[in-house]
Amino acid sequence: MVKATLYQADSIYRVLDEQNDLILVIDCIKLGMPRWISQKQLNEVSECTEEILRAKATIDIRDNLNIEEEGVCNKRFTIIADILPFIGDQSQRNTAIAKSAKENRLTTKTIRNMLCKYLAFQDKRVFVPAAPKIKELTQDERNMRWALNQFFYTRNGKTLNDTYTQLINHKYCDAEGNILPNHPSMAQFSYFYRKHRKLQTFYISRDGIRHYQMNNRPLLGDSVQEYAPAIGVGMADSTQCDIFLCDDSGTQLVGRPTLTAIVDAYSGLCYGYNLGWTNSLDSIRGLLLNCITNKVEWCRKFGIDIKPEHWNCTALPAKLITDRGSEYASLGLEQITELGITITNLPAYRAELKGPVERFFALVQGYYKSLLRGKGVIEKDIGVRGAHDYRKDACLTLQAFEAIVLRCIIHYNRERILTNFPYTQQMLEAQIAPHPSDIWNYGLTQPGANLIPVNKETLFKVLLPRTKGTFTQRGLIANKIRYKSEGYTEAFLAGGSVTVAYNPDDVSHIYLIKDNYQQFDIIEARYEGLTLEAAKHMMKQRKELISKFTEQSLQAKVDLARHIQSIAESNKRNTNHIDITNTGRAHFHERYSKHQDLMSEVTNERD
Repeated sequence: MVKATLYQADSIYRVLDEQNDLILVIDCIKLGMPRWISQKQLNEVSECTEEILRAKATIDIRDNLNIEEEGVCNKRFTIIADILPFIGDQSQRNTAIAKSAKENRLTTKTIRNMLCKYLAFQDKRVFVPAAPKIKELTQDERNMRWALNQFFYTRNGKTLNDTYTQLINHKYCDAEGNILPNHPSMAQFSYFYRKHRKLQTFYISRDGIRHYQMNNRPLLGDSVQEYAPAIGVGMADSTQCDIFLCDDSGTQLVGRPTLTAIVDAYSGLCYGYNLGWTNSLDSIRGLLLNCITNKVEWCRKFGIDIKPEHWNCTALPAKLITDRGSEYASLGLEQITELGITITNLPAYRAELKGPVERFFALVQGYYKSLLRGKGVIEKDIGVRGAHDYRKDACLTLQAFEAIVLRCIIHYNRERILTNFPYTQQMLEAQIAPHPSDIWNYGLTQPGANLIPVNKETLFKVLLPRTKGTFTQRGLIANKIRYKSEGYTEAFLAGGSVTVAYNPDDVSHIYLIKDNYQQFDIIEARYEGLTLEAAKHMMKQRKELISKFTEQSLQAKVDLARHIQSIAESNKRNTNHIDITNTGRAHFHERYSKHQDLMSEVTNERD
């Protein structure tokens, strides 16, 4: 006999031990204590599998246990572990069972049951606690659940008292509207609500998923510190500024400008910004170009002098984190991955994951708002009935406001104190000032700095919109305009589709993507120097003009056909009487008779 082998007779037995002609077995179905029997008793029975045992014993030993369940199994196995060496000796086994019962404050019957269960199945997982049975709701509880779902957990949810009233009205009133005697009380209804309440369901059902994600969702995690251990992780976002601006004349309201920026997640430094009237891909292009611009020269355009170390940024972050705004998810921004930049799109309504850039907007606007009150700045009561119309206060132009914003950004980079920055021992020893610009300059010297330098021409080409181009014998056609370039004769003859980049502001050139932005020049000179919109307008005008005369041309063709047919019919002859001999003589005679002296006719007309 092989130890632990299963045999099936009138029941299923497992072999636990053997001595001479005796074997120690346990009845795996009845789960009695092990006993010694003669080997002859099992000689004529067949072996059995674990699957048959589990099926007949109606036990399911699960493979995947959670930590809590594994802990229970290990703890219960420890209770019987000291008994296992004595399972073949009844006296010592009983002593060990009594000892374990005393130490664990359990009855001996409980210990015996646990021991038999383990010996029968030889697996600690038999000790996993059974899943709790779900208590079926009573009819009253089902009614209360219906009332909560119908009246309480909705966007226009009622109070709990009003919901209880609706419960009684719909479920516990007779045909005449009288309340039935056996109805749940308000206390019972409140208890049921508190017992089954889920705050997540409460917030989402009454306020919506967007409000929940923005205001109620738990904020768990270290956010920025999880993925920004060094400089090179930029966070991009945009916001509409809380101020109204006017035009250059100072008489016409224009609206509220949009500020777009990239902020370093590690140091808090602003890489660059863009201030304009739209929140579009154009603003992103302007933002990225500003990031790689020499900031000393840029500030000098606004009459501001700074030192290079105050804003020492002329590169792009290697990792760019954005939200799911349309301008960030567009194809144009994704193209900068060609430079080696990795773009990460955050889930919707997860503002805390891009805290540095959100804080940047709040601080920059906080710097100027209190100083520009009465000059177009918007207060909290905007839109409230009877509130002041802040549009009438607008007095700053976009250029003047940009100078203000630029000074606020310089202050943000140079003077703001990062009170919660996670200083390392090395930084403390080096006495790095707690300003974004100082931490940035320190980060530039560290091995983890991950910036991508790029020149403006390359960045401009990468950000150009893309379209499909087609090689033909007439040139490379893109946006319905023909282009040419030397060295592409075979491509013009072979044809095929390619991807090209184009400048919407000037259709004079396009760039073939696959050949490192090979420039193609325009063939049709009439479009040279025009914007794409102007070129398309010319095409549309041409099409409309041609279409205007299409009907007239068709009528002319019909008239021509009719005249030709009329002349042919009037000169119709019997072909059987045509003499086809002496054709040469007839040709000479006809030519001589039709000859005209054109010079004489001109002289006669002159006279």
